[in-house]
Amino acid sequence: MDVRPGIDVRRAGERFATKISWLDSKHSFSFGHHHDPGNTHHGVLLVNNDDVVKPGTGFETHPHRDMEIVTWVLRGALVHQDSEGHNGVIYPGLAQRMSAGTGILHSEKNDRLSADASATEPVHFVQMWVVPDEAGIAPGYEQLEIEDELLRGGLVTVASGMPRHEERSAIRIKNKYAALHVARLQAGQSVELPEAPFLHLFVPRGGVTLEGAGDLTEGDAARLTATGGQRVTATEAAEVLVWEMHATVAA
Repeated sequence: MDVRPGIDVRRAGERFATKISWLDSKHSFSFGHHHDPGNTHHGVLLVNNDDVVKPGTGFETHPHRDMEIVTWVLRGALVHQDSEGHNGVIYPGLAQRMSAGTGILHSEKNDRLSADASATEPVHFVQMWVVPDEAGIAPGYEQLEIEDELLRGGLVTVASGMPRHEERSAIRIKNKYAALHVARLQAGQSVELPEAPFLHLFVPRGGVTLEGAGDLTEGDAARLTATGGQRVTATEAAEVLVWEMHATVAA
């Protein structure tokens, strides 16, 4: 794989934005009617949407196909229902994955279908899509509580299809070249990025310093290519999402 080493910092204000009555969404890559042919993916990550949904609202039933979708809630709770009969409430510290496969319908709402969801508070979450290893797999759903692991500090493997994570990843995705790691950091705490051909570091909450790139504030991201090993240090209480990827989408 011939890739040139580098760090590409993308600031929060540079993201595409969709803002309607019930949704405030920021898109790291081309999404929906926002299209930039030079900004469609990094590695196998096609979508990194930073969403805030008002109470009593949400995404009505809609289809997906041939995509691994990981949802990470930062604040509030999100109710998931799909055509395969899966129902769940996603909240901070819960890892969730949906494999769209041959086709699935689902809805995601911030409503009172669960006592955990809120009629008064918005829900803030990041939804990430990666391509699967192969098309046409059976649809699937998985969620798992990993709050205890997050409290221990360091990078926690939240979702992975990589063989070396089989014993410790929280949930499985159908891509053997990708893994999502999460860390919650207090000011002064740091973690070391893994080495990989492609890394995507996103800061959905707080602020950090990335070695070799400087300060990243809430909503900022860094796309790292053919590198790794840099320290990420919190300048205030922060949360970071790190995709480790050993492949990219074919041109």
